[in-house]
Parts: sequence; C-alpha cells; structure tokens
Amino acid sequence: MAELHGESPLAARAETLAGSSVPGAVQLSEVAFTAQITLRVDPKSPAAERIGTAVGTMLPNQPGQVARTEQLQILWMGPDEWLLVGPEGSAGRIQATLAEALGEDHGSVVDVSGNRTIVEVTGPRSRELLAKGCALDLHRRSFTSDQCAQTLLARAGVVVLCRDADEPSFWILVRASFARYLADWLADAAAEYRDRTRQAASVRTLANGSDR
Repeated sequence: MAELHGESPLAARAETLAGSSVPGAVQLSEVAFTAQITLRVDPKSPAAERIGTAVGTMLPNQPGQVARTEQLQILWMGPDEWLLVGPEGSAGRIQATLAEALGEDHGSVVDVSGNRTIVEVTGPRSRELLAKGCALDLHRRSFTSDQCAQTLLARAGVVVLCRDADEPSFWILVRASFARYLADWLADAAAEYRDRTRQAASVRTLANGSDR
C-alpha cells in the first residue's frame, strides 16, 4: 500500500519565498498545516459562554478582534462567526472541544483546515510591502497587535492578522487555490528591497576600495 504524503499549498514556492526574503527588511515564509476551525454560535447564548470556558478565553466580541490562548488564536469573522487557528495536528481536538461545549444548542463547528494556508510576512518593511496591494491602513496606530481584517491583497481575498505591531509580523490567510499566485506577487513586490540591498552593498564596496 502506498504511503500517504501531504503537501502544503506552497510547498512548490518555498524556495521562491525564501529567496525573496531580505534580511533586515522583510521575511516571507509559509506557516503550513495549521488547524483552522470555523465556529458559528450566538455570542449572547449560554453555549458561547461554555465555549469560552472550554477554550480558555471568551470569544472576541468586537469587529477585527483576536483573542489568544497558549495554543489558539481566535479571530472575529462576523457577529456570530469565529475562526480558531491552532497548531498542526490539533484540529480534531479543537473540534471535539467546541462540539462538546456547544452541546444541543444551535450553532456549527466545521473543520476548514484544508481551505486556507498562511503566509507569514515579518520585518521592518512588511507594512510597506503589504500596502502595495492592500487598501487597509496598516499603520500600527490603526491596525495593531491581535487585530484581523478580511480584505483584498493583490485582488485575492485574504484575512490579514497582525501578530505583532512593534516588531512587524503578519499572517496572511489565503485560500489554497490563490496561494501560489499570492506567493508570486509577494516575491515580486519584495524585489525592490533585494535590489536596494545589492545597491547599498555595491556602494560600500566602492567606498572601501577608494579608501585603499
């Protein structure tokens, strides 16, 4: 019997992302195989309170708000919808925890782990890079840590999550069918930082040579 082998949506773009990263400017990589569970429930119901107790934090109740536990990030996706993101291999456990807390109350728990992958964008130039294809105001005063938004990036529907506003770090959740397109766009958009680094290195080399 053949051994089953899973491949992430961006496995074929791993070298592209790594090669487009520029130390001191921007770093690009895939965060593959995360558990992603969609929860729908009335936020004012007893079930929502039970779910909050079960996962270790109350469900975010403000647009774009993100709650964290040691292993989970809970993204507000709508008035009665959340996306829970956890580490690889945890989808079954998260789903079971939510379903048990939901009980017989009205709501739904759906494993959507295969629907999206995540591109991580970090570094001092990460906001500038994303702003090339995104209409969101990504300034740290407007889009801060533990905040998310559904938007378009390079015309692809994504969820942008700010993980750290002080040392810029973003997760871009993108549908698997658009992942390679978005990776190629990010690599192209990051090219100017690579060119700047090369130009700066050339200038330093010339300057050092003139000093001899």
